[in-house]
Amino acid sequence: MFVLDGMSRVPIYEQLCKQIETLILIGVLAAGDQLPSVRALSCELSVNPNTVQKAYTDLTQKGVLCAVPGKGCFVAPDAVAVLQRHSRERLTAFEDLVKSLKLAGLSKEELTAVLDSVYTERSDA
Repeated sequence: MFVLDGMSRVPIYEQLCKQIETLILIGVLAAGDQLPSVRALSCELSVNPNTVQKAYTDLTQKGVLCAVPGKGCFVAPDAVAVLQRHSRERLTAFEDLVKSLKLAGLSKEELTAVLDSVYTERSDA
């Protein structure tokens, strides 16, 4: 279910967070679904259990997961809404990026081509 790149500059726990968020957004993980235990997932991925725990803790603090003592971590009932809200909040940063690209000489057509290619990709890519 999860594929981690040990050679990436992105920390393993961030890769795991991103993949869990993606699985929720595309509907593979639904509200109430239980995630693998920290121990089971760390063994499966051959990573330190603290790495998995950090990912689960970060997602719990964001409101994407909810931890039930003695039971495990579950997808929060409003996880999709939380993730969509976080995405919309990043629009300001995106707008700043577009402004800097415009100043650097990127044309509207080039930007539109990139946006079109992203929106025509498969949604799980």
